[in-house]
Amino acid sequence: MRTRLRVLTTAATSAAVLMAVPGVSGMSAQPAQTSAQVRPDVIWVPTEDEVVTAMLTLARVTKDDVVYDLGCGDGKIVIAAAKQFGARGVGIDVDPVRVKEARANVVRAGVADRVTIIEGNIFDPAVKIGDATVVTLYLLESLNIKLRPRLQAELRPGTRIVSNAFHMGDAWPPEKSQPAGYSNIYFWTIQKR
Repeated sequence: MRTRLRVLTTAATSAAVLMAVPGVSGMSAQPAQTSAQVRPDVIWVPTEDEVVTAMLTLARVTKDDVVYDLGCGDGKIVIAAAKQFGARGVGIDVDPVRVKEARANVVRAGVADRVTIIEGNIFDPAVKIGDATVVTLYLLESLNIKLRPRLQAELRPGTRIVSNAFHMGDAWPPEKSQPAGYSNIYFWTIQKR
């Protein structure tokens, strides 16, 4: 099985909105980090196209959704959500190189009116995720587990979460899982509190 590891940092960082998407609230422009401030925990490897489509299909993405990709890398998932499913998308990544690449990819794909790329740490509470109706992940299991309390506390009931390759640990088993490309994908729904 090929795995992809996201570029993340565990230190709290500030977020900077690089582009705005109509109808996505809760984001404020703040100073972006410089490359010297970013200390990636792991390397980034792109998601296969087949897996991207399978993730968005499993999450039942529609034009009414706001898809957040936490650790978005090159922006491929939020771009596909906009182009293939008509959704709005928000990608968040801590690596300024990936953010720059994702921003260019969004413009090249012609979806800048529906996709926002944010430079920020997905563990920083200043980086808002509450507008999401779908969250996509391609993180290590340990990072999913660390992120799980935030997802369960900040996302509205009914929000769908889909993860490539890594689940959330035994404390939150997936509702569904299926093979996709060289990987497995996992699905959860935020329940009423």
